[in-house]
Parts: sequence; structure tokens; C-alpha cells
Amino acid sequence: MPKLVFVELDPDLARSEPDPEIQELIRASAGLNLALDFLPGATTFDPIADQPDAITASSIVWLGGFASNDDRTPRNSNMRMWHRRLWLIDHGAAFYFHHAGGDYGVCAQDSFARIADHVLLPFANALADFDVTLSARLGDTVLRDIVGLISDVWLVSDHSYENAVQRRTAYLNTLLERMRAPRHFVEEAIRARSQQL
Repeated sequence: MPKLVFVELDPDLARSEPDPEIQELIRASAGLNLALDFLPGATTFDPIADQPDAITASSIVWLGGFASNDDRTPRNSNMRMWHRRLWLIDHGAAFYFHHAGGDYGVCAQDSFARIADHVLLPFANALADFDVTLSARLGDTVLRDIVGLISDVWLVSDHSYENAVQRRTAYLNTLLERMRAPRHFVEEAIRARSQQL
């Protein structure tokens, strides 16, 4: 994944954008944003020309299932090839539950059926083998540290929670529960892949 950077976005940038949909996104993103470093000369990932190995594909599918990222489809994989390596970009569709508001916990054990559309699913034949390894790598301490880094500015917009502390706790509890075995998103990915074969 490219280097993460914080960017303060000025909504006036929308005035120079011809696409109304992009204008709306820019205006809605005013303020502090988490961005990915630019990869000069990167090309769009092509699953025919750039077939990844099973470990890479399985790891990315696993992460996509955990994060409920439904934006890695053949239509728009949000992946780039740079110096012959696969790079993940644009994680804006991940953890879509936070856009709906309300109790995040109801989504914690979601199997994420949309993983069936993941562009790397056909190459991900090591999901079961790497599930334990990947879940250990992204354990409780790591998740606590990650959620602890979220700016309070991003946590006050959901009126389902009284304050940033409550919403941060809801995020953490949802992610911790999502990581508990059995991980339904892994079972769903394995099932979806078996139906494609």
C-alpha cells in the first residue's frame, strides 16, 4: 500500500472540477483527510496480464472481506501495478457500515457476500491456509492501536453516538468481533470461490 499521509482539503478545489459528482465528493471531503501517496507511472491492474501469486491474492481478498471493501471488482479494482508490484489504492468503500450510522455491532459478523465480486478471488486459493496467520497479524493490540489513531474530527459526525469516545469504542468492538473465529467473511470468500471453479 502506498504511504499514508494527512491532507487538509480545501472545498474551493471543487470549482475547477468539471464533473459534478467529483465536485460533490470534494465538497463533502473538506477538512482533514487520509490520503495515499502518488505512484508516478503506475498502471491499472490487469488480472490477465498481472496475475498475482496465491499468497498475495489470498491476503488481499482476506483483507477486503475483513474491511468489507466492495470496491475491488473487475470493473474498478482500485489496484495499480508499480515497479512490477501490486499496490492497493482508494480504500474509500471499506467499512461501509459507518456510512449508515447506528449500531455498528449489527454488522460485526456480516459474511460480506459481495466478496464474490472481488477481482482477485480466482487467484486466492490459500485463504484457509492464511486465515490464522493474517488474523494473528491483525490482532487485538494492532486493532486497538489503529482505532486509537483515528482523529476525533472524523468521529463526531454520527449522531447515533454521543461523542467521539463512544464512536471509537463502537468501531473497536465491531472490528474485534469481526476478527473472532469463525470469521464468516473468510467462510464466505471460500464458498464464493468454490462456486466460481
